Amino acid sequence: MRSGYLSLAYDGSGSEPDFDGIVEIFIERGMTETSASLLDRVRRQSDSQAWPRLLAVYTPLIRGWLKRDVRLKEHDADDAVQEVLSVVARRVVEFDRQRTGSFRAWLKSITVNCVRQMVRRNQRRGGGTGDSVVLEILLQLEDPTGRLSLQWDREHDEFVMKQLLQDVREHFTESTWTAFERVALDEASADTVAAELGITANAVFIARSRVMARLRQEAEGLID
Repeated sequence: MRSGYLSLAYDGSGSEPDFDGIVEIFIERGMTETSASLLDRVRRQSDSQAWPRLLAVYTPLIRGWLKRDVRLKEHDADDAVQEVLSVVARRVVEFDRQRTGSFRAWLKSITVNCVRQMVRRNQRRGGGTGDSVVLEILLQLEDPTGRLSLQWDREHDEFVMKQLLQDVREHFTESTWTAFERVALDEASADTVAAELGITANAVFIARSRVMARLRQEAEGLID
């Protein structure tokens, strides 16, 4: 069963690709590469397109989650997303995984704090109908072992992985991408894919390895 975000984002036909499996490969092998990942490029401000890309990845994820699970109204969710991403923009250069923990945990903490502050402002203005429910949900999210928190972690990793897959695709030929997609996402055997594409099984494994290496580089620091 795929998460809500992944199901909404997936636009292929037939059975959904195995994004869970891709995430698990990242976690099992670790992401030790120190090449310029998307997060590194944002932190170092070395790529003018990096921050807009991070926004494109995280804006729909955060907005969808706030509307669905925190039950914010649309305009409140939009305001909260802007506040969260403004904080991220100011503080991302200070992000240190060794000190702060994972990026998704760091982002979750910022999101909780921004929504809580927004709720308190609404209460002071006398417009806090339903705020007690929102505050209770935020408490659940702060519990790292709670259902809602674990759901956040899972959906974050799956959604971000899907977005990064779209980003790296342009760096590969159609045949390389097809070989990767059939083996890694569709879970077809290398021999089957080799026969389909008219290449050797070894070439299929090489294609898979090349795409996975690029994905690990791009996702370093965002998924762990």
